[in-house]
Amino acid sequence: MTVNNLMLCYQGKVILAPMVRVGTLPMRLLALDYGADIVYCEELIDIKMLQCKRVVNEVLDTIDFVAPNERVVFRTCDRERNKVVFQMGSADAERALAVAKLIENDVAGVDINMGCPKEYSTKGGMGAALLSDPDKIEKILSTLVKGICKPVTCKIRILPSLEDTLNLVKRIERTGVAAIAVHGRKKEERPQHPVHCDIIKAIAEAVSIPVIANGGSHDHIKVYSDLEAFRQETSASSVMVARAAMWNPSIFRKEGLQPLEKIMQEYIKYAVRYDNHYTNTKYCLCQMLREQLETPQGKKLHAAQSSQEICDAFELASFYEKTIAELAAKAATLQNDAQEEDDQAGDADVIKMAVKFDKRQYPPQITPKMCLLEWCRKEKLAQPVYETIQRPLDRLFCSVVTVSEHKYRSALWDKSKKLAEQAAAIVCLRSLGLPEGKLGDDAQSPRIHKRKVEERELWKDQENEKALPGGAPHKKPHLTPGTNNSAPDRP
Repeated sequence: MTVNNLMLCYQGKVILAPMVRVGTLPMRLLALDYGADIVYCEELIDIKMLQCKRVVNEVLDTIDFVAPNERVVFRTCDRERNKVVFQMGSADAERALAVAKLIENDVAGVDINMGCPKEYSTKGGMGAALLSDPDKIEKILSTLVKGICKPVTCKIRILPSLEDTLNLVKRIERTGVAAIAVHGRKKEERPQHPVHCDIIKAIAEAVSIPVIANGGSHDHIKVYSDLEAFRQETSASSVMVARAAMWNPSIFRKEGLQPLEKIMQEYIKYAVRYDNHYTNTKYCLCQMLREQLETPQGKKLHAAQSSQEICDAFELASFYEKTIAELAAKAATLQNDAQEEDDQAGDADVIKMAVKFDKRQYPPQITPKMCLLEWCRKEKLAQPVYETIQRPLDRLFCSVVTVSEHKYRSALWDKSKKLAEQAAAIVCLRSLGLPEGKLGDDAQSPRIHKRKVEERELWKDQENEKALPGGAPHKKPHLTPGTNNSAPDRP
């Protein structure tokens, strides 16, 4: 493991709290711009993260963790690398460790959510549900502290009694965590209930590690100077801000709050620059507008169905057009460079053609891969071997098929591994002058056609025998030796 020398310090910090749907990259960057020392991402569930692939996005200059459906689950960039804490929802120590290892080189710290009372978190035993299982808390945190080199923290709510709360935080401290964030409310309490500053203070006095006070947005934190007042009232080491920062991220600005119009425009610029999904951008802007949603601008925002329409509503149309054009030009340049590198790569022995597989051009259950496999069996050759890679830039695929020590591939990249392999098979078949099984091709895979005819005839004969008096008992058909009796390859 490589240790990051710039380890997070949790003493005397002002921190953007983890907020679902709010703590995405644009909000985190804006909070840093205005003076936040540390920013937490929104809670991300361990099972979902374990399905993701880490992708270097050269167009946006980001690191993306991408789900199988191509949705970006977590996006970060170099600007926040030493400031961002990844908050995870987990109820399993081994899963938590697997996720931490996946992301630890791209973040400054890892936090376990133990305070969220919402059903989406607690129903899997995560969030506030962990508060009733101290053994599991200890196992998760100890496993992470021992397993990664970045600081580990947790965020909790207070328990029904002070004694139970203090016993829990002392047990958490013994796991070796770097800090504890405390939302000073019980799990059944909501923002309208007063925050228990006295309980946070008792926690801070009971442990030797930094305590981060959270929950003061409603009654205590209105301007920057309130952050220090809240810290002193709770005797905490640092202060974590959620809703006050969601409403106006310039709460972290020592010089005072900035006008909301300016804040929203700067947020939109980050959202466009980093390709934030418009629905998330719209949601965050609505939280900022609050009571102004019924104004003409608020109504335009509410009606917006794209990032471009959001920009139009905030007089950023020219910025949007310029930024999108710059990103498109950068993508085109990178793609051309990648193509040139690909063409010049050490694959001079690979036979290439610019072809793509279109399943509409083939009969059902007939594919180029099937035709190539049948030909190899007929010629008593080794089965085709496919090697497929994904290009990080655009996440497209390219496959090279090896047949009889010769390599073949399409010069075109495809959107899936299966399509890329079929395209490689087409190149091989065409290079060898073999039928590829297309509709209307008189020469399409005679062996496959012959085999299917033989199978149909065998079934027909057996059905006829069963229909005769004293006919032979039903048996499974005996297929031609050496043929593939399993289900055919599908595109």
